[in-house]
Amino acid sequence: MNNPFSLSFGTRPAELIERPLQASEIIEAFLSVYANQRTYMITGVRGSGKTVLMTDIASGFKAREDWTVIALSPESDMIRSLAAKLSNIRKYTEVFRDAKINLSFFGLGLEIDGEPPVTDDETAILRMLQSIKKRDGHVLITVDEVTNNEFVRKFVAAYQILLREEMPLFLIMTGLYENVYNLQNEKSLTFLYRAPKIQLKPLNYSAMADIYRNVLGVEEKTAAEMSKMTRGYAFAFQVLGYFTFREPNRDYKKVIGKYRLYLDEFVYEKLWSELSEKDRKIVISMAETGEESVTGIREHLGMDSNEFSKYRLRLIRKGIVDGSTRGRMTFTLPLFREFILDQVEYM
Repeated sequence: MNNPFSLSFGTRPAELIERPLQASEIIEAFLSVYANQRTYMITGVRGSGKTVLMTDIASGFKAREDWTVIALSPESDMIRSLAAKLSNIRKYTEVFRDAKINLSFFGLGLEIDGEPPVTDDETAILRMLQSIKKRDGHVLITVDEVTNNEFVRKFVAAYQILLREEMPLFLIMTGLYENVYNLQNEKSLTFLYRAPKIQLKPLNYSAMADIYRNVLGVEEKTAAEMSKMTRGYAFAFQVLGYFTFREPNRDYKKVIGKYRLYLDEFVYEKLWSELSEKDRKIVISMAETGEESVTGIREHLGMDSNEFSKYRLRLIRKGIVDGSTRGRMTFTLPLFREFILDQVEYM
């Protein structure tokens, strides 16, 4: 039997804890008669399952005859890419030809004798979408790991105009909190503030334990211990399962070293590098003192309430700290406290 767990980011593993509530929210909104919500942002820490959730939703829409799903990269000219991909939808080739949309100027392969070519990307997209709309078609665009760069800004601005033109467009973007926050703070893109944001929470412990028990053949108590060790972090669930599956006796305690090393190298070192000096002071204080009281942490650092609240919120939104219990702060990621203590030792 092949290992059903995966060490890769963004790929759909064989053993997966699905997120039906979040998926159904987006699907129902898009399929609604009035479709009041056409844009969703999925945020979460690296390895929380953003890409997998988006991919699963997109797969469902691909199976629908009246829907077309187009994936765009945030690191290339997204408007030009959208125009090219729309023109290559086979089921609409004749529709575009009947509408006499000459796209030969773009090298997109659709040339109509006697018709002047369209010479502007956004005009080409608009005319193609108008034709798709007449056939009751819909287009879902997906963008993975969005960043605040020129390509994305221009695309989102154009997308906003197309929505005002009542084109049958829908959009799902995934991204780290800070990238989404920076993008929606652009003066011309503030409509993104109104777009629903789904911040991925920890996975269900019981669901993880069931998979560990059924796939690895471990006892119920052991499966529960393993699920708690992941703290609901999707990537950790896969990593611990992967190394335990490879262990001859399926003893998870023997692979904890590999498990911790993998989390450190592939996630935590990057997270640490992105923390500001004040962010680091707070998490170091939490790690060294074991303090979970907001008041206790703040007083230990000598920070006033207003300043501390700002950084506390940043850490919560980054997915590093859980602040759901009033007056308390705890680490959300497994073995992250130990990782921080190691960093302090070498500072």
